[in-house]
Amino acid sequence: MKIIGLLLIPLVSMVVLWGVITAVTATESLELRQYKTLWTNLRLPAYQLTTELQRERLASARLLRVKSDTNESELVAQRSRTDAARERFKQLSAASMHTSERIHAQVDAVLAQLGRLEPIRGEIDAGLAARLHVIETYNGVTDSLFGLHRNVAFIDDIPIYEQSRVVVDVSYARELLTREQALAAGPTTAAERRLFTQIVGNRRFLLDQALGELDPGLRDTQVSLITSPAYQRMRIMEDQIIAGGTPAGWLSTTEALNKSFSEAQLQASSLLSGRAEPVADAVLRRAFLLAGTCFVLVIVSIGFSLRMGNRLSRELTALRLAALEVSRERLPQVVEKLRRGEKVEVPELSVASTTTEIGDVGQAFSTVQQTAVEAAVGQAQLRDGVGHVFRNLARRSQILLHRQRIQLEDMQHRATEPEALDDLFRLDHLTTRMRRHAEGLIILSGATPGRGWSKPVPLLDVVRGAAAEVEDYPRVIVEPMPGQRLAGPVVGDVIHLIAELIENATVYSPPHTPVQVRGEVAARGFALEVEDRGLGISPEVMAELNARLASPPEFDLADSDQLGLFVVSRLAARHDIRVTLRGSPYGGTTAIVLIPAEHVSDPPAEPEERATDKEPAKEGARTIRVVQGE
Repeated sequence: MKIIGLLLIPLVSMVVLWGVITAVTATESLELRQYKTLWTNLRLPAYQLTTELQRERLASARLLRVKSDTNESELVAQRSRTDAARERFKQLSAASMHTSERIHAQVDAVLAQLGRLEPIRGEIDAGLAARLHVIETYNGVTDSLFGLHRNVAFIDDIPIYEQSRVVVDVSYARELLTREQALAAGPTTAAERRLFTQIVGNRRFLLDQALGELDPGLRDTQVSLITSPAYQRMRIMEDQIIAGGTPAGWLSTTEALNKSFSEAQLQASSLLSGRAEPVADAVLRRAFLLAGTCFVLVIVSIGFSLRMGNRLSRELTALRLAALEVSRERLPQVVEKLRRGEKVEVPELSVASTTTEIGDVGQAFSTVQQTAVEAAVGQAQLRDGVGHVFRNLARRSQILLHRQRIQLEDMQHRATEPEALDDLFRLDHLTTRMRRHAEGLIILSGATPGRGWSKPVPLLDVVRGAAAEVEDYPRVIVEPMPGQRLAGPVVGDVIHLIAELIENATVYSPPHTPVQVRGEVAARGFALEVEDRGLGISPEVMAELNARLASPPEFDLADSDQLGLFVVSRLAARHDIRVTLRGSPYGGTTAIVLIPAEHVSDPPAEPEERATDKEPAKEGARTIRVVQGE
């Protein structure tokens, strides 16, 4: 049933896709049919409202230019016509709110701009408005209406959309012409001439570009207008106004051209709305044909899928049982043999199938098994090889470092000058650090370093010896601690472990801050704390590091940033030592090392006084007590 359900998924998807295609195509057809309706109910009243606003803008500019009863009465009459056009637009746009959200939002923007008419009219009547401010206010209202024109013109049919967009551009060029009328209705100021010049340039560019994109059926009327004597006369007048003149007959010339442009654009818009209907019919026919074809294909596909589903289900069930047998029984046996280092034979997966693809899947599964086993063998061999290389390099380094240390000790005994002795001690410190890094390679290889002690060593000396192996040892403060002793076989590894933790503390904390090491007896052994005053670690990173310290992972050559903590986890696991990281009260990190009780012994009743304790430190020598290997 799952296979049948799986096969039904593409069928359901096909049905959904069929429905979507049908709906989209039908929507496209309805959108094209709606284009004509939108022209009647939205664009035409918006166009008429734009025309009345253009006339009111001109009348307002003339009144502000020349205060007269004639101009005032003309403005009052024009406002009445504008209000009537506004009410008609509001009524028809409210009936068209079922259209797209884009058009709905633009209608709201137009209504918001229309709300600015009453305040600007009040300023004009009170004589408080500047002419340029009035013109720009009306410009904002008409711009919102042209935004509506562009949104209504947006339809999916590309040829109609392109021509509709160009017609809107031509109409906007006419809007710019009416702005020129209002600005140049009488003598102009310098600011008005600058704005006039910009508008003239924009209108000429926009009109020339738009006429080049119109198809011949819509372009001829527009071309006849811009080649007419009246248009050429208007261009001459524009140039005169830009030069600072006031040509006679400006308003009459531009008004006649404005009327001609308006009629031509109404005619072009009407032609475009008529083109949308036959295209919508063709789209609807194509939608019905596509829907019928898809329906037949869906029925045929359902029958074929049910038949193939049952067959595939039987064969895949057999393949599943065979794969489970390999993964649960045979493959675990192979992995176990690999762990023991034995030779293995990869079991092949054999499934009888009449379907070539199912058989190929079984063969591919067998190949995957073979590849996985070969990769595991290769990884084991690679780890052994890398470990062998690490051991060889580390052993060679240890031999050289041992010889170097002997020579340094001899030179220290023969040195008499404090400066030379101090330099020798620094070289000795570097040698000690190099020895620790060599031991780290041995630990990474899985072997045990050769350094060891035969007798118990006081834990205070162990901690001091670890601090002496750190580069920034002067920052390390080893606090007094009980006299418990550490078993000799464990001393070398514990020194290395503590040194790695102190090294991390000095590296990840400011150089002027101390690193404190404390120790005390615990219920299950001896606890050491290494505390720094750095920036600390985030809880997520600290949890990850504690998990790695508790359970050492396989060494990854690519993860070389945490070699120190990897060595710590290996050493801790070797001697059942618990290492835990937690936050420090100073904002840094505290590493807690719990050494089991079987590795710790109480101090003798009468502590032996060692000869080295009685000898005074040489001048320039370090004050940290170093535990030497026996």
